[in-house]
Amino acid sequence: MLVLGVESSAHTFGVGVVDRGKVLANEKSMYGISTTGMVPRNVAQHHIQSANAVVSAALGKAGIDIRDVEGVGYTKGPGIGTCLQVGQIVAKTIASKLHVPIAPVNHAIGHIEIARSMSGLRDPLVLYVSGGNSQILKVLDHTNADRLHYSVLGETFDIGVGNMFDSFARHLGLDPAWGSSVEKVAANGRYIQMPYTVKGMDFSFTGLLTHSIKAIGSHPREDVCFSIRETAFSMLCEATERAMLMTSSKELCVCGGVAQSARLRWMLQSVASEHGARFGYAANEFNADNGAMIAFVAERMLNAAVRTALKDCTIEQRYRAERAEVFQ
Repeated sequence: MLVLGVESSAHTFGVGVVDRGKVLANEKSMYGISTTGMVPRNVAQHHIQSANAVVSAALGKAGIDIRDVEGVGYTKGPGIGTCLQVGQIVAKTIASKLHVPIAPVNHAIGHIEIARSMSGLRDPLVLYVSGGNSQILKVLDHTNADRLHYSVLGETFDIGVGNMFDSFARHLGLDPAWGSSVEKVAANGRYIQMPYTVKGMDFSFTGLLTHSIKAIGSHPREDVCFSIRETAFSMLCEATERAMLMTSSKELCVCGGVAQSARLRWMLQSVASEHGARFGYAANEFNADNGAMIAFVAERMLNAAVRTALKDCTIEQRYRAERAEVFQ
C-alpha cells in the first residue's frame, strides 16, 4: 500500500513515502533554532511555509504522482500543539482530496517501530530517548498478537534527556543549540562530579541540568559538556539494564533523536553484550524526527483495516505511547 506520512510534532516538517514497508522517500525541512531554541508560533509558521515544497520533494524522490497515494498518516501526538496542527491539516487535506483512508499515528510508536524493524529485532526492550520523551518500554502481553500495546517500565520524572541537552546548549551559547553540539564540545573533556538520579527504572534530569548550568564558568566547558553527557547516559543505561533483567529481555533497541549519539549506542551495546542480548538501532535518518516513520506505522494501521473518519482525526499533545495500538 502506497502511504504518505507527515511528521510535524516539533522542529521538523517531514514527509515520507512507504510502500509495503519499504521507504521510497524521506524528505524534511527543519526549523533553524540557532542559539534561541523553539518559539512554537514561529516553528508552526516554518512548517506552513515548507509544507508544499517538502510534499513535492517526497513525491519526486519516490517517483510517484500525488494521485498514486493510497493512504495518508500524520502525527497525532505527542508534540507542540501549533506544529501538530499543521501536519494534521496537510494530511487531512490530501486524504480528503484523494478520497483515501487516513491514520493518526503516535509519534513514539513511529520511532520505535521503524527502529525495531530496521534493526531486525522481534520483541526488544526499547529505550526511547528524544527531546520531549525518555522512556523504557516493552510489549508485555502478547495475548492478542494483532493488536499489541507497549508498557512503560520506566521514564523521566521531569524533562526528556534531549530537552535537557538542548537547554544546556542554549545556556552555553552553542549554535545550533542541539545536544549534538554539546557532544562535539565534550570530545576532549574530563569528568567532574555531577548529580545522579535513578530510582528503580525511572530517572530525573533537572538536577543534573541545574548543576551543569551552575558549573559553566567555574570549570572548562568541555569538562562540563563531557560530564553532563556521561552522567545522563549512565543513568539511562543503569535503568535500562535493570529493566532488561526484570523482563529477561534478550533484545535491546534504542530509538529517538538522542539515539543518534554514537556514545550512547556504544554504552548500550556494552550493556546488551554483558547479558548476551542483541542490540539494534536505525540509521540516524530514522532516529531524527521524520515522515517515513509515520508512513511506516500508518501503512500497518491501514493494512489492519483501522479506519478513522476525517472528523475524528484530531491532535493530542500528550498522547502517551502505551495508549496506542501496535500492528505488526
